[in-house]
Amino acid sequence: MKLFFVAAFLAVAAAVPSSYKPEYKAPSSPAPNYPAPKYPTTSYPAPAYPAPAYPAPAYPAPAYPAPAYPAPAYPAPAYPAPAYNKDNKYADITITSQSDERNLDGNTQWSYAQSDYTTREESQVQKKMQGVTYDSYGKESYGEVLGNTNKGSSYWVSPEGQKFTLTWAADEAGFQPKGDHLPVAPVHEYELPVAPVHEYELPVAPVHIPFNGKGYKIY
Repeated sequence: MKLFFVAAFLAVAAAVPSSYKPEYKAPSSPAPNYPAPKYPTTSYPAPAYPAPAYPAPAYPAPAYPAPAYPAPAYPAPAYPAPAYNKDNKYADITITSQSDERNLDGNTQWSYAQSDYTTREESQVQKKMQGVTYDSYGKESYGEVLGNTNKGSSYWVSPEGQKFTLTWAADEAGFQPKGDHLPVAPVHEYELPVAPVHEYELPVAPVHIPFNGKGYKIY
């Protein structure tokens, strides 16, 4: 009996046309009115950031061009012409000849002559000689040094008309001038004293004979 009703139901369902669709109506409900949510306000402390440390800027030193100053122009000084005394007989003395020779080895030679007949000539030569030297610590030592030897001569006439000639040499023996007008040291001649002779007899040392403490001599 149950199988019969199932079969009948299936037959009725198969006979219903396939284009049949049941009509559905959407429910008309009013839009819900929800209250706006209220959230609590959160108070955050202001963040404290450390002050940034920037390195000091290094600027290159400025290069300024050297100032160019114009060379000052000074006026030439005006000296008054010298006024010579007419009675001065040496006012017109002039150089009649002169020479000056200097060599690379240190040797020199020079001379001059004037219109009043005054002349002078001098020469200098380097020479090795014995002398005192000092090191960088001031220590004194005696040995070979390089020195200068000098020799020359000079001639002139005094205002009284007297003629003078002087020659000289300077070396390891010192300064040695020669001239008829130079004073001469007096020569003192004397006899050297003789030391007295003292004659006396030398003393004789005593002879000491040691003993051994028992009355016997020790030989």
